[in-house]
Amino acid sequence: MKTAVVAIGGNALITPGKRLTFENQMERINQTSRQLADLIEMGYDIVLAHGNGPQIGNILLQNELTRDEAPEMPLDALVGESQGLIGYMLQQSLSNEFARRGLNKIAISILTQVLVNEKDPAFTTPTKPIGMYYAKERAEKLAAERGWVFGRERDRDTYRRLVPSPEPIGIVESDALRRFVFGGERQVEVIIACGGGGIPVIRRDDRYVGIEAVVDKDLAAYVLAIDLEEKLFIMLTDVDYVYLDHGTPNERPLLQIKIDEARRYLDENQFGEGTMAPKIIAAIRFLEQGGEEAIITSLGKLKNAIINGDGTHITK
Repeated sequence: MKTAVVAIGGNALITPGKRLTFENQMERINQTSRQLADLIEMGYDIVLAHGNGPQIGNILLQNELTRDEAPEMPLDALVGESQGLIGYMLQQSLSNEFARRGLNKIAISILTQVLVNEKDPAFTTPTKPIGMYYAKERAEKLAAERGWVFGRERDRDTYRRLVPSPEPIGIVESDALRRFVFGGERQVEVIIACGGGGIPVIRRDDRYVGIEAVVDKDLAAYVLAIDLEEKLFIMLTDVDYVYLDHGTPNERPLLQIKIDEARRYLDENQFGEGTMAPKIIAAIRFLEQGGEEAIITSLGKLKNAIINGDGTHITK
């Protein structure tokens, strides 16, 4: 049985430039499901992880606009809410696509908690922007009232809330996920897990406790892949390849590279800090901890990445 963890970005959930309506999201997710079903028809059993950036932004906005009428929920609970929303859309769309093709498969989304370290330095220096854009005066007022940290947007006179983005160190439900993924000959479940990077939790007094943070979805997906002892890890984004000198006249794609090359390019700051760098870091750590191959490419190139070697392939 061929298996892989596949992490999909926000472009697989909503077409850039379109409003975040339920209908627009389902239209895009239906397109995504067709691409993923192609991979399953090729004989792969996949575990699917996904981002939640636009959706968590919408939920935070709803929270903000209704806070005088309804109690606000903590950020970890809102991540869980986004997992349920996106998981519902993905599992319905995928299951419908499987039925249309006559595949004996059904998609199941699992609310997933991701363990982080309460002493992670990220908790003292929040860096992850989330939610609404605020004018300076409003940001200062919210900072004073709620203790939020804000950062000024580059090239814009607006501010966004910054939250911690700690390193994931484990998947709470990994044993249960393993039983689903490796269910044997009659295994029909396609698992959706670690949505939005997973719900961040810490261990305190031998209990799991939610904590306000956002975990990078690619880093969470690599930890999931290691927990499941997967050998192939695929990250789908909005470009066909990882590029050197991206956005310059010297831009060139990376095709087949070794882990040492990936480390060197990362040290040379070749990759965007909030965009491609986390994917390269996730790929390196996956390979360091037992994985065999990481692929970074676009959703549209997924099938060709497996058949013809399209996309960026990183190996030991």
